[in-house]
Amino acid sequence: MVDSTDITEKTEQQLLTLSEALETGTLHHAEGMLNALHPAEIAHLIESLPSNERLVVWPLISQELEAEVLINLGDEIRLGLIKNMSPEQLVQVAEDLEVDDSADFVQSLPDTVIDQVLHSLDSQHRKLLESVLSFPENSAGGMMNTDTITIRPEVTLDVVLRYLRLLGDIPKQTDHLIVVDRDNRYLGILPLSQLLINEPDNTVEDIMDDKIAAIPSDMQDNDVAMVFEDLDLISAPVIDGNDMLLGRITVDDVVDVIRDEADHSVLSMAGLNDEEDLFSPVLPSSQRRAIWLGINLITAFLASWVVSNFETTLERVVTVAILMNVVASMGGIAGSQTITLVIRSMALGQLSRSNRRWVFNKEVMVGLFNGVIWAAVVALIATFWFNDYSVGLVIAAALVINLIFAAGSGVAIPIILKKLHIDPAIAGSVILTTITDIVGLFAFLGLATIFLL
Repeated sequence: MVDSTDITEKTEQQLLTLSEALETGTLHHAEGMLNALHPAEIAHLIESLPSNERLVVWPLISQELEAEVLINLGDEIRLGLIKNMSPEQLVQVAEDLEVDDSADFVQSLPDTVIDQVLHSLDSQHRKLLESVLSFPENSAGGMMNTDTITIRPEVTLDVVLRYLRLLGDIPKQTDHLIVVDRDNRYLGILPLSQLLINEPDNTVEDIMDDKIAAIPSDMQDNDVAMVFEDLDLISAPVIDGNDMLLGRITVDDVVDVIRDEADHSVLSMAGLNDEEDLFSPVLPSSQRRAIWLGINLITAFLASWVVSNFETTLERVVTVAILMNVVASMGGIAGSQTITLVIRSMALGQLSRSNRRWVFNKEVMVGLFNGVIWAAVVALIATFWFNDYSVGLVIAAALVINLIFAAGSGVAIPIILKKLHIDPAIAGSVILTTITDIVGLFAFLGLATIFLL
């Protein structure tokens, strides 16, 4: 069994060894260590180095490994390394990759060299690559590879076995053969397990599985990931609108989608780009983060404006100034819990027009329930702290109001943003924080003005 702790320690040791080799100038030692690793491991080590050290390490990678290492790197880091590569080197990388990975690589190249690279490829590779590039990058067609093995339904299993022996090799992640008719129209699949355990004189049609639906080429990549997860697939055929076989998607590409979605969800909540590089230069990092900070500054001024309208209350009732952040903070946490669940449900396809009203009502009731419980706790604390039950009642009422608004907003904001074609993961938390701050402060200061002055 693979232990994640052992993997982490191994990676840390490799990084330490590589850093020491760079410091001492013993590059031949670093070169030997790097080229003995898997391309994904090399990519991970490169991503863990400052940008200037990456430029020193990259020439040490053997030409046979360059393509696989590049495709395992983030787009920003990859662009930094290929700036000094010649068009001939870029063509070699594109040719060394599988078609789906080659398409990803070409799409990440600067526009000025994409056409040059495509025209430099041999005609067969270019044709296959262009067939994948004709689809959106985040669709099943953009994810697929064209390395399919197809068979006809009328042939016997003995013929299929002899055909496979003649091929001499099968593509990676092949768990079944794809059954098509003479016009290349998808009919079903023949699992390799069934091919091996059935009598050789049986025909493919006798044992093929025609109940496995192929994936439409226009299906979104996150929906493809859900299909693979729900059906425990290793690979799946891709078809066009006429059921014509186009290619197949394998589980390794789906894992990449799942990882990208996870990275997107985490980084977007902080306003960061999916390809944010820990070791990127100061100026680009500052520019990217400045936008997010500016948006948050606007929301902070909005909250401050609300507070400024209750200046008289704050001057006369000091306890209000001490307690007002409690209401805003509790609303922010409650809203974050709701919006996180809703965005996740939207990503998984669980939230739809038919059930979103139920979800809204349920979350509002959760907000009310938690509001009442914690309002009672806060009211008791405030009453004993300031020896004034009216302060306790005011903050309790404000807390209930804000938690209800926070829960309702946590459901409504992602739905509205999605209708406006804005990514809820990026903009949702900022809008939610603004609402909970403003509603919480307005409710607490407004009630304090009415009942405590």
